[in-house]
Amino acid sequence: MALTDFKALTFDCYGTLIDWESGIASGLSELASRAPEPLARDEILEAHARHESYQQKMTPAMPYDQLLRVVYKRLAEEWGLRYSWAEAVAYGASVGDWPAFPDSASTLQYLKKYFKLVVVSNVDNRSFSASNAKLAVDFDAIVTAEDVGSYKPSRNNFEYLFSTLSSMGIAKDDTLHVADSVYHDHQPASEMQLRSCWIQRRYEQRGFGANMKYSVEPSVDYKFTSMAQLVKAHHEDLARA
Repeated sequence: MALTDFKALTFDCYGTLIDWESGIASGLSELASRAPEPLARDEILEAHARHESYQQKMTPAMPYDQLLRVVYKRLAEEWGLRYSWAEAVAYGASVGDWPAFPDSASTLQYLKKYFKLVVVSNVDNRSFSASNAKLAVDFDAIVTAEDVGSYKPSRNNFEYLFSTLSSMGIAKDDTLHVADSVYHDHQPASEMQLRSCWIQRRYEQRGFGANMKYSVEPSVDYKFTSMAQLVKAHHEDLARA
């Protein structure tokens, strides 16, 4: 299928549209500075990914801002660092301060002219509202982990998404899922026969950062290193149409 054949684009948000790695690193910088030996940025991000994914499995109904408080606590304990619960609460509330990638808002505004845009994100509604302001676009529907009561890669989140799309008159076959995370998005999308587009934000970096590790690259329909490249490909498909 050409990009112009799709009717809807569904988006992961954090890691794809919002630069969560910069947000996480900034939010944990004060805690990490207390370590007796310096903690590398990727070391911090990978530890965060491990604790976050485990907590999402163990407490799937816990809102994301509250879940991040527990992640902060676990990180401090793992690193043997002193912390206060007030700091953990402040970290959980920091999601709305995480910056958008420079190409996110403009490309979403362009894509809005051609597609229905839907977010399916591992976040609570209040945090996403703050992030949405940075993206400067009105999504046609927003599906959060708080709505569903579970976190991706749970099939529940995608079933909820499909139900939402159906209520909008859009079939799964007319939908392209756009995401960075292999673990949270591309693996379940492949299992559920949802076409996907990989925005590989860390293409120039080693390691996995804030994403969980994977051993095999996902089977995807499109692969770009930025949202701007996705828009360029859509331009090219329009010219061929």
